[in-house]
Amino acid sequence: MAKTSAKKSAAKKAAAPKLLSGGNPQIPKGHGDEPVQAYIAAIPGWKSVVARRVDALIVRAIPKAKKAVKYNSPLYGLDGETWFISMRVFARYVKVAFFKGASLKPLPPGTSKQKCVRYLDVHQDDEIDEAQLISWVKQASKSPGERL
Repeated sequence: MAKTSAKKSAAKKAAAPKLLSGGNPQIPKGHGDEPVQAYIAAIPGWKSVVARRVDALIVRAIPKAKKAVKYNSPLYGLDGETWFISMRVFARYVKVAFFKGASLKPLPPGTSKQKCVRYLDVHQDDEIDEAQLISWVKQASKSPGERL
């Protein structure tokens, strides 16, 4: 019995994705909801709850959104080839990136070295303004996406 339990435990550890800097999970590239949900499930602690909420809000705003994981980040778009928003996990926050964020009203608060990109950083105790996030997602979906 102990050998079976040890084998199951070893299999779970072997299947767990590697966590990169800041707890960002290393998930194989893939298209669809499955790799995005695997990414979210692999995020440690409270950041997984935030990522799950952001994912749900994106889907509520754009029910037909296409999803993928590339570069260890979930991406959201309309055609499965270009993307308007992504998410990434850092040590102290979850970063939501709007690739054409400089055109959103009001501007998302985080600036970038890239003039078109804007960010929303969600920290552990932050309340997500759901109405504002949904508004930004809807606006962002109307801009041409980025080919990544």
